Amino acid sequence: MRVRLNPQGKDLEVDDVRRVGDLLGRLGILPGTVLVIRGDRLLTEDAALAPSDEIELRSVVSGG
Repeated sequence: MRVRLNPQGKDLEVDDVRRVGDLLGRLGILPGTVLVIRGDRLLTEDAALAPSDEIELRSVVSGG
């Protein structure tokens, strides 16, 4: 599957992941630090992924 990291603008190809949680683990990204987006939908950690998916990981920014 194709994964786009924003705001870095990097594109990655990732194989053999079935769920969002698996993808984040493979990339070493902590859940809650990114929004996981497929098309126009936000995905949760337990959402299933397909090899043909195009996923965007958008960093969550908060301020105080």
